[in-house]
Amino acid sequence: MKCDRLVSGLLLGVILLATPVFAQSNVQRLNTDGIAKAMGREGELTGEMYKVSFPRSDLTVKVKNVAIKPALALMGWAGFIKSGSTAITYGDLVVLEDEINPVISKLEEGGVEVSALHNHLLHETPRIMYIHFVGTGNEAEMAKAIRDALALTKTPLVSVASKPETKPEIATEIERIIGYQGSMGGDVFHITVPRNEVHVMTMGTMLPGSMGMNTPFNFQLDGKNAAISGDFMLLPAELNPVIKALRANGIEVASIHNHLLDNQPPMVFMHFWAYGDAISLAKGLKAALDRVGS
Repeated sequence: MKCDRLVSGLLLGVILLATPVFAQSNVQRLNTDGIAKAMGREGELTGEMYKVSFPRSDLTVKVKNVAIKPALALMGWAGFIKSGSTAITYGDLVVLEDEINPVISKLEEGGVEVSALHNHLLHETPRIMYIHFVGTGNEAEMAKAIRDALALTKTPLVSVASKPETKPEIATEIERIIGYQGSMGGDVFHITVPRNEVHVMTMGTMLPGSMGMNTPFNFQLDGKNAAISGDFMLLPAELNPVIKALRANGIEVASIHNHLLDNQPPMVFMHFWAYGDAISLAKGLKAALDRVGS
């Protein structure tokens, strides 16, 4: 009897050690301190993803008479997740036209690959472009490569403390229309719509939704009006129904492109822009959102 209990106890111990809860103790953790040191600023940890943001507050960008706030469409960022013994980085950098190729060369020199180059806005002055990148390797080394690329631009590399912001009353109505809660940041109202039914894998690793695998709606509120910008993450079959819904509601399509290189399933990212009545634009975004997953 004593022998049977001993064998049972040993088997139980083996089973417990094999469960995910116990196995997690052997998983290597992301070196967030190393990333922050290499980047020169702290980031934010969301689940397993660490994100460092770089607003282009040095730029004065206008679309006609609308001054674009960095939080609306001028925010560079780099996300990092652990993948076994290595790490993956993904994000995009906001650049002026004459910064594009020096930044691309510096990223390539540091072993970080470029995955896309495109616009997010229309009619803006000066012309702004966005470089998407992906990489795999040591997280601190990749962070340094990204920082070295940023140093070739006039991007402010020192973080500025942010203050709590109160949502204006109109934001509540926008939330009701879209069907998701939002928050203020950088004087811009943000709603992030998840795509929980789509699991995007790249470089053999699943990317969390917080790592750009979602649909962000950004409202730069101006009384009852708003400038809106963001992008839909779409399966190929969803692209044209969403385009039709946006155009039917006076929202402009700014660009259509990939963000990654070898992702499964294939995803298309479509950026939009508009300025007008905030409630009408929210209804237009909702009409397009209703075409997603259908």
